[in-house]
Amino acid sequence: MGAGERPLSEVKFLTVAEVATVMRVSKMTVYRLVHSGELPAIRVGRSFRVPEQAVHDYLREAYIEAG
Repeated sequence: MGAGERPLSEVKFLTVAEVATVMRVSKMTVYRLVHSGELPAIRVGRSFRVPEQAVHDYLREAYIEAG
């Protein structure tokens, strides 16, 4: 494990719908971010799960770029 990484048992994963709600965007926007590689995700069966910290990191970086 690298610096700042948590054990997988402690990582909270969000569904695409939950990410869309947090970011206040559509589910399609979340899928686009995942497919483009801008938002890391894992595939579980036919659906995606996004680590909660990845959402916070993405929003923090986007905020700095816009500011």
